[in-house]
Amino acid sequence: MAGDTKVRIPLDYYRILGLPIQATAEQLKQSHRDRTLQDPRREYSELAINARRQLIDIAYDVLGNSAQRAEYDQEFLAKSKAAGDPTNDALNPDASVPTIEIDDHLLVGALLILLELGEYELVLRLGRPYLKRDANTPEGKQLRDQPELPDIVLTLAVACLELGREEWQQNNYEHAAESLETGRELLLKEELFPVLRAEIQSDLYKLRPYRALELIARPLEQEQPRKAGINLLRGMLQDRGGIDGADDDLSGLGVDDFLRFVQQLRGYLTASEQQEIFEAEAQRPSAVGTYLAVYALLARGFAQHQPALIRRAKQMLLRLSGRQDVHLEQAVCAVLLGQTEEASRALELSQEYEPLAFIREHSKGAPDLLPGLCLYAENWLQQEVFPFFRDLDQESATLRDYFSDSAVQSYLENLPLDNERSNRQAAVSNQVRALGTPPASNVGTRSASGEGAIASSVAAPGRQSSYKSTEQDRSVLTGRPESTGRTGGAGFAGTASMVDKISKLSPVGQLGAEGPRDEPSDLAALRDRRSRRTTPKWDRIALLVFVGALCLGISLFVLSRVVGFLTGGDGEPALTSEPLDIGINEPPIEIEESATAAGVADGDAAGIAEATITAWLDAKRAAYAEDKDTSGLETVLTGETLRGTQNDVAASEAENWYIDYDHGDVEILSVTPEDATDAESLNATARVVESATVYSDGVRSDRFSYTEDALTVNYDLIREGDRWLIESASVDP
Repeated sequence: MAGDTKVRIPLDYYRILGLPIQATAEQLKQSHRDRTLQDPRREYSELAINARRQLIDIAYDVLGNSAQRAEYDQEFLAKSKAAGDPTNDALNPDASVPTIEIDDHLLVGALLILLELGEYELVLRLGRPYLKRDANTPEGKQLRDQPELPDIVLTLAVACLELGREEWQQNNYEHAAESLETGRELLLKEELFPVLRAEIQSDLYKLRPYRALELIARPLEQEQPRKAGINLLRGMLQDRGGIDGADDDLSGLGVDDFLRFVQQLRGYLTASEQQEIFEAEAQRPSAVGTYLAVYALLARGFAQHQPALIRRAKQMLLRLSGRQDVHLEQAVCAVLLGQTEEASRALELSQEYEPLAFIREHSKGAPDLLPGLCLYAENWLQQEVFPFFRDLDQESATLRDYFSDSAVQSYLENLPLDNERSNRQAAVSNQVRALGTPPASNVGTRSASGEGAIASSVAAPGRQSSYKSTEQDRSVLTGRPESTGRTGGAGFAGTASMVDKISKLSPVGQLGAEGPRDEPSDLAALRDRRSRRTTPKWDRIALLVFVGALCLGISLFVLSRVVGFLTGGDGEPALTSEPLDIGINEPPIEIEESATAAGVADGDAAGIAEATITAWLDAKRAAYAEDKDTSGLETVLTGETLRGTQNDVAASEAENWYIDYDHGDVEILSVTPEDATDAESLNATARVVESATVYSDGVRSDRFSYTEDALTVNYDLIREGDRWLIESASVDP
């Protein structure tokens, strides 16, 4: 029996009371009173609270008795002296740690006290048998039968939560996630404490952007961790409904901050990784995802001499041309595909004043703008595109090398010819091969001012641009104050970089009041390598999002006007004929009896079962919803099933969780008897397809939610008067 055996734990009576060895009798008395009045988490049972109180009382009884205290102090000081002996520490580290011996049924109280002392790792070490418990072994079954098990599991889960938050504060994001996931899995395995599970899950959601950055920023050789980071990013994108989506991924990042977070991540992603991620985003569709995919395709196509990728980028730009000035990007794509006439037409449509001025300046004396466009394209790609890709930021590529590649020439020769390409193909190649790269001071890049800033807004945080970005335009678009005197660093529009922000944020999402913390060495090294790059400019990305929202608003307005016209305006239906002769005291058509009543009259047992089960599913959906409408339960349930369901709903309201249920049609597999005319009870087996989304403290819990889960359920129905009610139900394995 519990209490017949003893267990020794690394605690002492002074720590239990929270006092030093020099404490006076009055201090002992005051601490005993305070510790007794302190309440642990509300989930703890009286059994755990009493065990904790017993240990506090034992400590006070020993230290409150002068003779017993003198004897205890002698042993305590001997242990403390041994702790300073390095020989003892090396041979047996636990030998110098003060311990006490307690009945094993008090272990739950000891773990609770250690948890309050912040000894989270010690709690987990002592509770390891419960963490590793296998329910199929005799030892696991014995632990399962202990009445203290739920409280011990609760203590271990809270220790995991608090240890994870400590690791988070120290920027050890993967260690933090490991600890949090251990606590969550333990609670899930034991099917205990859904509110605490939701709290842990909430922290895991908030931790996702930090983990994604830490993992993706690792060396390229660490393929598995980086893949895990990319999967975290994909999960966030999915939950948000896209890179510019408005859904909540529970990370705490708004739309603007998430865009800047992605901008930071791009510097740690390769060109192929970005292409895969953002092409998928473009399919949602997403204007921002489309533009970022264009950058990835252009970068890979030019650097790796793959004009097929450039052709794909050019095709994707067509999706944006109706809402944004992307003619300069289209001109770059056209010239890389040897389509000079098309490139010239695109330049004529562009409103980008400063790049066009640069192109014209470097095309003086030429019959067209091709020399300036080639010069601009080469340097724009190297200075504004390449630096945003981890595998290309140190690469050097030229148009001469690109067009000299036999594979490029072969691909271009097999492209459908435009009207003048057959006459100019050789001239383009020869002219491009003759071009050199001028000094950096003579290289033109694009302005970030106004609507013409889309390339700069998603360009790499690369080398210093020869044109200044317009900070005032950025502040208007992003809703953030202007920054002054900033010429470098990739940041959140006037704030520190994402790496800096991560190191400053606490688990509760607030900036650390104590100032910046040291960055992890791997992130700091990567950040230093990029510290010379210009501030990323997101004006045009923000404009894409704004234009998309504006189009949606206009569409909704037009739709509302059409509906108003069809209904006669002001929401009132337009009557085109005489009103129907309908009285409010009688229905316009004969209303049939309910399916259940009709089934009783006809003896249709299957119809009775289907109608009753469907009514139960509808009542359950209302009862477990956020507003807890239980009015329908008494019309479909009876006996213990009714009382149990009402108790469950009351518990869900007290614990602040609810479930959004949905179900399909009920399929009756069998019913006995088949004729219900004279029957007082029915047994029905039905197939039910049900979905559920669980929320705890307002936070969605994906772990306990499910979609279209098909269940086979046995129902016992009894007749009460003219009604059929469900008396019991059980799910077939």
